[in-house]
Amino acid sequence: MNILSIQSHVAYGHVGNAAALFPLQRMGVEVWPVHTVQFSNHTGYGNWKGRVFEAGMISEVISGVEQRGVLGECDGVLSGYMGSADIGRAILEAVATVKRSNPAAKYCCDPVIGDVGRGIFVRDDIPDFLRMKAMAAADITTPNQFELDYLSKRSSKTLRETRDAIKALHDLGPPAILVTSLHTSETPDESVDLLASDDNGTFRVRTPKLPLIVNGAGDAIAALFFVHYLRTGEIGAALSNAASSLFGVLRKTAEAGAREIQLIAAQDEIVKPSRIFEAELLRP
Repeated sequence: MNILSIQSHVAYGHVGNAAALFPLQRMGVEVWPVHTVQFSNHTGYGNWKGRVFEAGMISEVISGVEQRGVLGECDGVLSGYMGSADIGRAILEAVATVKRSNPAAKYCCDPVIGDVGRGIFVRDDIPDFLRMKAMAAADITTPNQFELDYLSKRSSKTLRETRDAIKALHDLGPPAILVTSLHTSETPDESVDLLASDDNGTFRVRTPKLPLIVNGAGDAIAALFFVHYLRTGEIGAALSNAASSLFGVLRKTAEAGAREIQLIAAQDEIVKPSRIFEAELLRP
């Protein structure tokens, strides 16, 4: 399997492509990474060095890959933090280019906008671009709870509201949706929910809440879920596999007391999770 991953990149730590690339390779996936930004470290540290790349550079790289005549072998495109709406447009052009070569290829858009407690942390032109343009092009999208609310223009305080918000997001375009970091009024305080939905139904996985806050977990689970979904075609199985792997990595991160997600040290959890969380099909 070949995945074109167009995301941010950091030299130190694991976010964006630095969080998605290794897990996919560990699963035996060939990844073609294209970086939208190159930073020294993620912005959660408060200061960083580096820059956001111009959209033209993204297009140039994709054009060079196209010249190799390999885009027909690309099974999917994964995007994350975009940096600007111009970069977003370049990403959608790349998706269209890939699909011309391989109509069966899928596009997974991780709509990085913000998070609960932090609000919006991307440039002003990105959120509306994601809602108005990227969702229409996406086969799969993986918002967190804050991003689900923004994109759907709804609230997700209860499970019923969350399912209504997911339906509204489906109506914008994506046939498959994964919602991460979900906590509704029905979620126990010591737990975290993940919901995944497609035309086969809505599934939930509930995991214990771990005593840590790290960056990159959303990037990693988007990549894991995308590939498991492509491989199995079953959204419940993809949810279970991705959630189990990420929980194992995060548990080892918490045990180590580390600030950065321990993808390398806990890499066995990616391919053989020590604890399996089965996906529950929610009744209509």
